[in-house]
Amino acid sequence: MSAWPEPIAESALHGPAGEFVQLIEPHTEADPIALLVQFLISFGVAAGRHAHLRIEASRHYPNEFCVLVGASGKGRKGSSWDHVEALLAAADPEFVSDRLVSGLSSGEGLIAEVRDPFDENDTAAPADKRLLVLEPEFAQVMKVLAREGNTLSPVVRNAWDSKRLQALVRNAPLRASKAHVGIVAHITKDELLRYLNATELTNGFFNRFLLVAVRRSKLLPFGGSLADQHLDRLKRTIAAALAHARSCDELPFDAEARERYSDIYEQLSAPQPGMFGAATGRAEAHTIRLALIYTLLDRSQAITQAHLDAALALWRYVRDPTRWVFGDGPGDPTADDIWALAKERANGISRTEVRDLFSRNKKAREIDRALTALVDAGRLRRHPGHDTTGRPAEIWIPLLQAS
Repeated sequence: MSAWPEPIAESALHGPAGEFVQLIEPHTEADPIALLVQFLISFGVAAGRHAHLRIEASRHYPNEFCVLVGASGKGRKGSSWDHVEALLAAADPEFVSDRLVSGLSSGEGLIAEVRDPFDENDTAAPADKRLLVLEPEFAQVMKVLAREGNTLSPVVRNAWDSKRLQALVRNAPLRASKAHVGIVAHITKDELLRYLNATELTNGFFNRFLLVAVRRSKLLPFGGSLADQHLDRLKRTIAAALAHARSCDELPFDAEARERYSDIYEQLSAPQPGMFGAATGRAEAHTIRLALIYTLLDRSQAITQAHLDAALALWRYVRDPTRWVFGDGPGDPTADDIWALAKERANGISRTEVRDLFSRNKKAREIDRALTALVDAGRLRRHPGHDTTGRPAEIWIPLLQAS
């Protein structure tokens, strides 16, 4: 398993986001990276669905998702959020009071928060399509995703993509157009590995989240001594940046940033193997969105190299925690157990042996997901063979050089 990530590069602390971290950090036990990422995502959602960057036919807006992962429940994830919320409430109080929610449990529930009116007489539909979802107990959401027939995963994926959201399983179908949704989630490493199944890794759900490793930065038995007036100038800066963002439309790269992105694009888009690759498969899109958020905070009319470098520094940091969580293994407890057995059986394992490994208590679909993950990671190869009774069966051969 990989070591704890190295500290983030200074270039990520660009502009008002860096100023916020530097003001708050001495007065909190929270990890500076938790302050930075939650601040960026919250600002991007509050900025609304106006400014965007166009890549081919796709528009990238400044909405992002993140999951803060602590080694334990002592990572001070909640206290880091409290500082972000306090600043945001001063800059845009209506957003915090009306458009901040918790409790993801179904796709329909998420759509209802940003739904379109049913008809011209429907006055209950929200006029504000911004929505920031705070999930301090993300393990509960991961449990929901595992339920058969739950619609949350595809709706969350479409929300990140800024597509129209819809659920067609009701008498009065829910639809949401032009929704602008962000998610800030908190979880421990053990919970994440326990509840994240291979399906949500490989279907693109999880790689829409920035995975951020956090831990307590210091011990402050009596808290910090930050006074409200210390943030007064920053509050005005953020309020002005939000007003600027809502007046923007399409923002371009300037010439220098365009050349820089062209140089780094091949490296960003290079496929990576296994669960690490599945969890980091949207490097280009995350980098673009983060650069856009830094740009809006600076009230700039174009993405500059400084904005792109800040985004790249943050993305590089995100990659390290992903290795810290998943290492180079499958990253799924069921797959880990199967892989441990397969390494002892050079001639392969049958489905019967896999079922016996779990005392026949593991659901077939969970075994299928784990086997598929191991095949996709290049650790197993499916091969026709015979089980221990001599009957034809599928055999999974370990590719031991992958260990």
